[in-house]
Amino acid sequence: MVDNKVSEAKRRANKKWDEKNKERKSYINKRSTTKSFILNLATQEDLENIKKYVEQREKELNK
Repeated sequence: MVDNKVSEAKRRANKKWDEKNKERKSYINKRSTTKSFILNLATQEDLENIKKYVEQREKELNK
């Protein structure tokens, strides 16, 4: 299916950026998935665990 709202040139440019920035694209996708999970699916127990993970990660980054 072709999206008529995006030009062929823009599709090529997007593909080129994706190929050159695989790690950044992966990071952005994972961040988006995490946010969506927290806002839409997480249970109270999930949120409590996530808070612990955040605290742990902050300690690692502040070393």
